Amino acid sequence: MSTNNMYQQRIPREKSAAMFAEALEYFPGGVNSPVRAFRSVSGPPLFIEQAKGSRMQDVDGNVFLDFCCSWGPLIHGHANEYIEEKVMKTVVKGTSFGTPNEMGNRLGKLILDNHPYVERLRFVSSGTEAVMSAIRLARGVTGRNKILKFDGCYHGHVDSLLVKAGSGLATFGTSSSAGVPESVAADTLILPLNDRDLLEEILSKHAHEIACIIVEPIPANNGLLIQDPSWLKCLRIKAYKHNVLLIFDEVISGFRVGFAGAAGYYDVKPDIITFGKVIGGGFPVGAYAASKEIMDYIAPVGPVYQAGTLSANPVAMAAGLAALELCLTPGFYELQAEKTHAFATALEAYAREKGYPMHVPHIGSIFWLAFGTDRITRSDQIDPANMEYFKMIHHELLQTGVYLGPSGYEVGFISGAHSVGDLEEAVGKIKAAMDVAFA
Repeated sequence: MSTNNMYQQRIPREKSAAMFAEALEYFPGGVNSPVRAFRSVSGPPLFIEQAKGSRMQDVDGNVFLDFCCSWGPLIHGHANEYIEEKVMKTVVKGTSFGTPNEMGNRLGKLILDNHPYVERLRFVSSGTEAVMSAIRLARGVTGRNKILKFDGCYHGHVDSLLVKAGSGLATFGTSSSAGVPESVAADTLILPLNDRDLLEEILSKHAHEIACIIVEPIPANNGLLIQDPSWLKCLRIKAYKHNVLLIFDEVISGFRVGFAGAAGYYDVKPDIITFGKVIGGGFPVGAYAASKEIMDYIAPVGPVYQAGTLSANPVAMAAGLAALELCLTPGFYELQAEKTHAFATALEAYAREKGYPMHVPHIGSIFWLAFGTDRITRSDQIDPANMEYFKMIHHELLQTGVYLGPSGYEVGFISGAHSVGDLEEAVGKIKAAMDVAFA
């Protein structure tokens, strides 16, 4: 099959193509976040006009079952009525005051009352900002400068962490970013995931310089690299032993695999946790949290400065409050995990039946289409050549009304709005796309 025929468009995309051509005149690469440019898949990026529940519609009128869910925040689906109601009641009173507001108090109390591993938190406006602030806090608490991170874990576009990161960077096949001074990168130590001997060696040599160990406890920006629980417990033990702080970056996993995130799922208590995605209910919200003792280093009570004009604005707080109230509905997380498991195992069973080199790692309501048959726990186990399979599957799914994030390194998300019927429909369409990709 020729490349032209393989990626022949069978749905209209003329309006999206025209809007993208216009966007190229305004924004670098025509987008405001790199992976949206569709460089790793076929055709122009879709311009979405509206969405409801599990489906969204583009400007050409195409309707898609959505498994991107705005890259994870929409755990209750698009335009959830309960969240919308709370937002609309708040927005008519004003959008931002630059002062404390009741909604911030209410969301803060809800989180702290139901998350056993944190005592104080600070709201910010993004996951990247949460991580940046958590790193500064760790340095302020310890008086040390170096950071230890792991290859395959992405922590936002913080200068000191843009070293062998995942997400959009992995999509474009690079491992660092121009504009990050070597002097900044030199303060970051990078290790492979789950290399316990090397971890001990590095900590033994450099612990007196290291402020913190930062890790995605469920790495989900460079594939879904599900780790052994013993590895996370090892990190906790080593951090205690060498007197460095342990940061869990739960921007994706927080409130997604359970209300207490991966920390609760694995029963491992980090020193600092960062949040994003779900916490905002579809609005740009992040947070970092820790014990009262550690958080008291933050200004105005402590010497570590951090501020934000729109932090904890009432509209975003109302959305987050509504979203997390829904997450606390009895049985919510169990049902999400059950639906996701059935979806993933149905695809894996078909792959085995057909002899296709694909499996579907999943945890909570997160899944990933992984190519090959061996378990993947480190980024260097991902064969970039296999991303051609994803490109074909992604293309075929667009033609039949299923939307995945436009990169084979990105994970998918199932929301509370995805019905069993939706998932059965998606399984059938993904099977058909697999038949094309592996033909």
